[in-house]
Amino acid sequence: MPSEDELFAVVTKHLGGNHVRVLCQDGETRLGRIPGRMKYRTWINEDDIVLVEPWEWQDEKANIEWRYSEADAEQLRAEGHID
Repeated sequence: MPSEDELFAVVTKHLGGNHVRVLCQDGETRLGRIPGRMKYRTWINEDDIVLVEPWEWQDEKANIEWRYSEADAEQLRAEGHID
């Protein structure tokens, strides 16, 4: 579950390298950065549900913190946490 400075988001476009476009729960579209610890271990595709932490100094960018599996995303939808 997200902490107070994290949001659920949906990946809308893979921009190449370690960047993706995400639509966050607060309605903002942000540029998401995949950190090196996830880059080759966790594949992130379009329509994946992720947990992001927006940057404090640039609100239009965010770090990807976690990618939810399809089963976890369905459970989040069933519990009403995401649409």
